[in-house]
Amino acid sequence: MKTSLEEAREQTHKDTVNVLQGIIEKNYDAEKGYKKAMQDAKNPALKNFLKQQALQRSTFATAIDKELRDLGEAPKESGSVTGTLHRAWIDIKSSVAGNDDEAVLEEVIRGEKASVDEYEDVMKKNTLAPKIQNVLQSQLRDIQGTLNRVKTLEDIA
Repeated sequence: MKTSLEEAREQTHKDTVNVLQGIIEKNYDAEKGYKKAMQDAKNPALKNFLKQQALQRSTFATAIDKELRDLGEAPKESGSVTGTLHRAWIDIKSSVAGNDDEAVLEEVIRGEKASVDEYEDVMKKNTLAPKIQNVLQSQLRDIQGTLNRVKTLEDIA
């Protein structure tokens, strides 16, 4: 028979793992989305920016992967069905819009705003270990920085 404290610890562990699995999945989706956007972009500076962002999201996923393994859990290894459907929608939208850089940037902004919302929501609604909280907070700051830089890139589109 488990004590209330043991049950609470188990639930906290499960909640933390679920949060991290969701975040890693979103980062896989974002990485794939940036790679797709890089293929659609025409401006070399924009292509380079998108490549850097894909690499950043891969780095984020690696950090989350490490946290999950430190918790004794196997991380998810791919993105979500929703992410795959979103990329298909972007393909359709891009073909209609003529794959212009402005449309690519609009999707990047939309995606980054969704990431900011998700990270903020996760950190507000969950009690996470300080180490994990710090990893997510750092990633959130980087995503917010990306969002600010994308807005300046709109001038080159």
